[in-house]
Amino acid sequence: MFSVSELRMSIPAMELLLAATIFCLVLWVVRASRPQVPKGLKRPPGPWGWPLIGHALTLGKNPHLSLARLSERYGDVMQIRIGSTPVVVLSGLDTIRQALVRQADDFKGRPDLYSFTLISDGQSMTFNPDSGPVWAARRRLAQDALKSFSVASDPASSSSCYLEEHVRKEAEYLINKFQELMAGPGHFDPYRYVVVSVTNVICAMCFGQRYDHDNQELLDLVDLNNEFGEVTASGNPADFIPVLQYLPNSAMDNFKELTRKFSVFTQKMVKEHYKTFEEVQAGERQVGQGSKWCQWPGGQR
Repeated sequence: MFSVSELRMSIPAMELLLAATIFCLVLWVVRASRPQVPKGLKRPPGPWGWPLIGHALTLGKNPHLSLARLSERYGDVMQIRIGSTPVVVLSGLDTIRQALVRQADDFKGRPDLYSFTLISDGQSMTFNPDSGPVWAARRRLAQDALKSFSVASDPASSSSCYLEEHVRKEAEYLINKFQELMAGPGHFDPYRYVVVSVTNVICAMCFGQRYDHDNQELLDLVDLNNEFGEVTASGNPADFIPVLQYLPNSAMDNFKELTRKFSVFTQKMVKEHYKTFEEVQAGERQVGQGSKWCQWPGGQR
């Protein structure tokens, strides 16, 4: 049992320990919120930001206007922090051209955000911080495929290429659909019809398949894409405040579910392509074997 005098002596010690703990925590937060600048480099100018949240409150609901005002004070190259993540902000046409055109290789990378690791298991070509030789090879492969699609043509078609053919078919469908709606209700919102048509052209380019506009799988894909755009546009605090990755987050759970659905859809299409590719190969082998038999009419060889 503690006596009254011993208890009174222990209270200042507890207060001292609590104060030391708070001081160490604050010091850690301040140090963590000030990213280290490599030796020989100078940190760009910028406003003072709060620990842990950075300049999130400064940007407000209209960040473009806030950044324009800050650039008038700190120049065309300045640094802010969103959470604990440093962000370099470029303003002015000449500055942006210098970075994105003249020094494109230095600025072609993407931020290493936590949410990016959840898309395609971190192997996405668009949402990936990697800009090395593997990423460059994949990018060239995709560019060559899109270029071939926009150059190659069907001999039986009057279109100049497959891309034009798909766009023409979708445009014809849209015109007929709009005329039908005008003859019926007389008014309609064209947004969803246009989005579905654009999605159909992309599906034709990526999957070699056109869907009917009432196809539920296509409509689900459009809805998924809209949800994904809304979630990514609103931003994810866990990308900029790492500790939030380990806390319950309904927005992050929703984002994970969206990426899972996208992955299921693409994997299904990939498996179907593998299946049809194997069927085509099997048919070519049979044709090849048949041609050999024709070359040897005197017996089986």
